[in-house]
Amino acid sequence: MSDPRPFLIVAADLVKTGGMDRANYALADFLARQGRPVQLVAHGVGEGLLVHPNLQWHRVARPFGHDALGWTLLRRAGARRARRLAADHGRVLVNGGNCPWPDLNWVHYVHAAYESNASPPAGGPLRQAWQARKHRRALADERRALAAARLVIANSERTKRDLTERLSLPPARVAVVYYGSDPKQFPPITAAARAAARAELGWPQDRPRALFLGALGDRRKGIDTAFAAWRQLCARPDWEMDLIVAGRGAELQAWRQRVQQAGLGDRIQLLGFRRDVPRLLAASNLLLAPTRYEAYGLGVHEALVRGLPAIVSADAGVVERIPESLHGLLLRQPNHASAAAELADRLLGWRGQADALAPAQAQLAAGLAAWTWDHMAARILELAEAARP
Repeated sequence: MSDPRPFLIVAADLVKTGGMDRANYALADFLARQGRPVQLVAHGVGEGLLVHPNLQWHRVARPFGHDALGWTLLRRAGARRARRLAADHGRVLVNGGNCPWPDLNWVHYVHAAYESNASPPAGGPLRQAWQARKHRRALADERRALAAARLVIANSERTKRDLTERLSLPPARVAVVYYGSDPKQFPPITAAARAAARAELGWPQDRPRALFLGALGDRRKGIDTAFAAWRQLCARPDWEMDLIVAGRGAELQAWRQRVQQAGLGDRIQLLGFRRDVPRLLAASNLLLAPTRYEAYGLGVHEALVRGLPAIVSADAGVVERIPESLHGLLLRQPNHASAAAELADRLLGWRGQADALAPAQAQLAAGLAAWTWDHMAARILELAEAARP
């Protein structure tokens, strides 16, 4: 290998669930398989990484399971390890605002970009005040860390625009690297695979389903938009599709109550947190992602890799990889009061042309599957070596 210097990654978690968690896992795994000494400063690390003898995990506590309480501990531990690694001329990659360090910064979410796209308030006054305080702190940490970075890696062109326009980063200091795919974990969905997944889940075989993936701690993912659209569609006697929601968060129980109060308990099912997302995708007919802000959208990406159609907000980063032939499924105004009505229209439109869109979806799936997690990691390493201290 051309550069055997140690590589340190500072990330909250490196696991195979979640967007940035999955991406950091893939990078660490690639580096370790290349024979490079790898150090991880993180709260949690997937077991698949711990098999590498050249990988060392410096565990950071997450008090009471709260990210906010572990944030300071992670930043301090990351800086401490980075200082030690500097003596060995190692490379340091941090994520967003989690640890200011003058080397590589991988940005998966721009807090400054979501500030002007605030979703409807969730929870009571105390929770809203807490969320506002967290956001202010995240903005400050983000600005400080990105100002220090030698090279910033963005997960989409949309993220790069946000970094250059909202945080005034020089475009030459920001490189775009798209997330990769795991074709083995997310193969194309066949009729047999869908039937098997539904049997495993105990779902009727003849009932179509749309899947919503996302945390329910706020409204950024658009659960309120999906709910309102479903209320509208279920008033039609010809609407037979059910909505499946997978995700946890502070509002989960509140949404379960809203569903029951609306008389939609047999049309909307909230599953909570799930680890079997590949199976849920296989069992579904369509993915919904009416997000108010999405720097990329790995959940959408994984659905598209499997050939599953997705109705997604037009300004999400993942849309940059969707061909124009499928742009009829995009939500143009996810932050507008009419978003639910637009989503309902898109659902009805998809129902009428699902077969016609299938070839374009298959072609998109093949293209996304060709860019693997290893391709992504290799590109990041190439950029890192080009930006040597």
